[in-house]
Amino acid sequence: MPLPSPNPDLAVAFLTGGQLAGPLLAEASLLRDEGHGRTVTYSRKVFIPITTLCRDTCTYCTFVKPPGGGGEYLTPDDVLAIAQAGDEQECTEALLTLGDKPEEKWPQAREFLDEHDCATTLEYVAEMAELIREETRLFPHANPGIMDDDDIAMLRPTNVSMGLMLENISDRLTEPGMPHHNCPDKVPAVRVATIRSAGRQKVPFTSGILVGIGETPREVVDSLFALADLQREHGHIQEFIIQNFRAKANTRMRLSPEPEIPYFVRVVAAARWILGAEANIQVPPNLTEDFSVYLNAGINDWGGVSPVTIDWVNPEAPWPHLDTLEHVTASHGFELRPRLPVYPEFLTDEWIDPVLLSAAVNRATPDGYAAIPQPAPTP
Repeated sequence: MPLPSPNPDLAVAFLTGGQLAGPLLAEASLLRDEGHGRTVTYSRKVFIPITTLCRDTCTYCTFVKPPGGGGEYLTPDDVLAIAQAGDEQECTEALLTLGDKPEEKWPQAREFLDEHDCATTLEYVAEMAELIREETRLFPHANPGIMDDDDIAMLRPTNVSMGLMLENISDRLTEPGMPHHNCPDKVPAVRVATIRSAGRQKVPFTSGILVGIGETPREVVDSLFALADLQREHGHIQEFIIQNFRAKANTRMRLSPEPEIPYFVRVVAAARWILGAEANIQVPPNLTEDFSVYLNAGINDWGGVSPVTIDWVNPEAPWPHLDTLEHVTASHGFELRPRLPVYPEFLTDEWIDPVLLSAAVNRATPDGYAAIPQPAPTP
């Protein structure tokens, strides 16, 4: 029997009442099959950490480092070397990740940008994206933090897609003692403004939530409904990442409890129920030992997986080998297919810059997935 239309109170009941998991998981699986059949995708990528400097101080982050403590920018040669290594391994995505507006906090960031004739870090990102497009077959996907309309317009001609995690819609998480205190770029209204701006400018966009950083089940649900509302406005959120918090050494939240897997599975299933059959819902496979549990919770994507680089945001969590990912997916009755950093349904001139669209179509199968050459069989 199908569940009723999503509503916040029932969603909270699903998250807090383990006895309700069965109907929720069944509904999530039915919705996924309705929208995506038995296909589960992933993006073959390289992770390029443009800079590990940032003006924010989130209490769970190990990606960000101060000057002298590992915080730096990659040079153009560094960026190109990583991209070329990915190109050689038939990757299609160059994930460009960085801290938010480091030049507004660190003199060292300002000095680097001046040396490279860039007014802002985002301008440097645009130049690196252009370099990657000129010198490799990879497609940049920028995940550069807060952006305004001009920033997005600057990045759009070289990025087939972009992203910014909402993380959570609750302002409570920015209060003293909470993980986003003194983090101007984690204010929910600011992040919502960036997501909305991307929609106005027709950018295929990635967003999602981070579960386990001190939020309540109600705040999880409110965040999912906020993303659903943003998607209804412009239809541009091409994928929703549901990510579980992992406690990291050398952070203030190193002793914080991680979300229990049965609870997190219910969050994933609730996301499918709330966001609908057509949504692309992703859970990172490297953050859970038995990541197969999410196949029964309605996901249809594993996100970016790299045969070349580590996960710089979660360096302690290695990617599963692509053969393992395929085996696990197939053993649960699904076909694993590589995709571009833009999903097939967004591979149109409405969403992609004309030059990028032509190149993307040339690297795609007739149905819009990534065309990855298979190695020749051994004689």
